[in-house]
Amino acid sequence: MSSIRSALILTAGLGTRLRPLTDVRAKPALPVAGEPLIRRIIAWLVAQGVRDLVLNLHHLPETIAAVVGDGGDSADLGARVRYSWEPRILGSAGGPRLALPLMGADTFLIVNGDTLTDLALAPLIDAHAASGALVTLALVPNREFDRYGGVALDDRLRVTGFPRRGPEAKGSHHFIGVQVAHASAFGALIPGEPAASIGGVYDALIAARPGAVSGFVCDATFWDVGTPADYWRTSQALLAPASEGSSTGRNARIDASARVTNSILWDDVEVGAGAAIDECIVTDGVRVPAGAAYQRSILVARDETIVATPLDL
Repeated sequence: MSSIRSALILTAGLGTRLRPLTDVRAKPALPVAGEPLIRRIIAWLVAQGVRDLVLNLHHLPETIAAVVGDGGDSADLGARVRYSWEPRILGSAGGPRLALPLMGADTFLIVNGDTLTDLALAPLIDAHAASGALVTLALVPNREFDRYGGVALDDRLRVTGFPRRGPEAKGSHHFIGVQVAHASAFGALIPGEPAASIGGVYDALIAARPGAVSGFVCDATFWDVGTPADYWRTSQALLAPASEGSSTGRNARIDASARVTNSILWDDVEVGAGAAIDECIVTDGVRVPAGAAYQRSILVARDETIVATPLDL
């Protein structure tokens, strides 16, 4: 059981790479194998003793609140959830700075709202306490350095820099979106002003005091949901075998003569008689008319019509 009970989950982002899915819901509210991503994250935290949560909000905040609750004690989630509202996007450091008065602890976890991992928190927290650092980042080897920027470490596991993706990041580590931070890491920032952590505040901390940011290297599994294709692969990986490659949200109505294969249906979806849906993501409220056929598409309801975008898998 971890000794840290508080976490800030970063859920304010626009999720631009996930459009058009994030035109319908904020990224953390997207259903992954039938369960909203944010609820999966909260369940993972609660199972490890983290019960006091703050979520920062900006983009489509009502879609997050709808699946998490009103911010009070929730028997359903097993945690207290409060919200930090950002009238404008404040970034990965500006968001935590604004939320500090709500955290209730000097040392807390910060978890990206698009992070799915099986990371055990207690070893991360113990490593942070032993390091004397202000921030400790959970890392895995960066095996896709052409896709992801990296985190460079010295032989004492102190972060020395953040190489850009490409050859510069070869041999580095990949940050999996979970960290332990002390409030003082953000103390120099002005509340309400945008600021980045990596590429901003953390670089300044490293320059001022080597060892202020440390790394915790582990072999945790990490699922990416950065793009529609990533979202598709992660959803498929987490589906139960009995689902046969498809998941269906609440209040779905599928005609007995329709064919739905290897597809993700969100809430309030209707599939008419004789319609065929194959390898599609069908978002909230879409009404697929009788006889319609879609393959490898993202379907979004707009003004009582369907907008279909190719799903590049």
